[in-house]
Amino acid sequence: MLKVMSVFGTRPEAIKMAPVVKELESRPDKFKSVVAVTAQHREMLDQVLNLFDIKPDYDLGIMTHGQGLFDITTKALLGLKPVLEEVRPDVLLVQGDTTTTFIASLAAFYLKVPIGHVEAGLRSFDKYHPFPEEINRAMTTVIADYHFAPTETARQNLLASAVPDERIHVTGNTVIDALIQTVKPNYVFTQPELKTVDFEGKRIILVTAHRRENWGEPMQRICRAIKEIADKNNDVEVIFSVHLNPVVQQTVRKILGGIDRVRLIKPLDYEPFVQLINKSYLCLTDSGGIQEEAPSLGKPVLVLREVTERPEGIEAGTVRLVGRDTKRIVSQVQHLLDDGEEYSRMARAINPYGDGQAGKRIAGILETSFTK
Repeated sequence: MLKVMSVFGTRPEAIKMAPVVKELESRPDKFKSVVAVTAQHREMLDQVLNLFDIKPDYDLGIMTHGQGLFDITTKALLGLKPVLEEVRPDVLLVQGDTTTTFIASLAAFYLKVPIGHVEAGLRSFDKYHPFPEEINRAMTTVIADYHFAPTETARQNLLASAVPDERIHVTGNTVIDALIQTVKPNYVFTQPELKTVDFEGKRIILVTAHRRENWGEPMQRICRAIKEIADKNNDVEVIFSVHLNPVVQQTVRKILGGIDRVRLIKPLDYEPFVQLINKSYLCLTDSGGIQEEAPSLGKPVLVLREVTERPEGIEAGTVRLVGRDTKRIVSQVQHLLDDGEEYSRMARAINPYGDGQAGKRIAGILETSFTK
């Protein structure tokens, strides 16, 4: 029996790792699944664990108020050492591009444990955008033994990084697995701040913005754009899911607090958030995951970044980069609000990120690779 240890620490990792963990658990004759969480994020991680009924075997609980990258890095590395020494897994799985991803890979490398990287091969080719994610995933590529690439583009990036072809497996993105399992067309919101939203009479623009490179002046420009969009369009309502980070909260609430038809809500649990994407007209975001999720639901995505490590969406026509300039954001949003034909082109474009079977493929590859 193959002992597989999955390590993650944030909500996005948990969402994308859940389909793999559940698939491993469904094959108890083939796998012993062990889950360790660093809890780099606490509350946002826990609600995903509850939704997918995942009970960690180890919880490092490293999150502290005001933590920085140095704190996360050192606590995760030191915390994972005894866990890995106790479990001694046959393979360790990490997901994506967080500090937990890289540090878990490093810890496994130090103990000579083989590493599988879920969502391998994403690149922006700019080490400071996104920061620190671009370097986290590049360093994880160097350490990993099995590379589960979501797309052919990601595979080509790995080949260009000198990863041997036989170690790369194109699986699709596990986020589509999670999305398909979660979305409910007739969902009714129970959150007070969403009960009164006129989803039928208003066009809803869903906004998320939290990345470090957008803190400060870029976030101010984004917020000014949102204010202008709301002022110009009486049939539009903006719902801004405001990240809990105080740096983000302070900027957003200062500029957008009390603005007509702009609702500032706390981050939702994954299940209602997916339904909110589904009921929205378009998404304005700097998130990586939403670039993958929203197109599966036919929602255009405008990305509040200068570069993206997910070019497949741009090539497919489901995603458009708009940057952080106020005028450009307003112009691009207004174009989609005014031009129904252009909106339909983006909404109908085919999502390039998979068919919802990535978790099964990854489990199958692990089983085959370790039983040769």
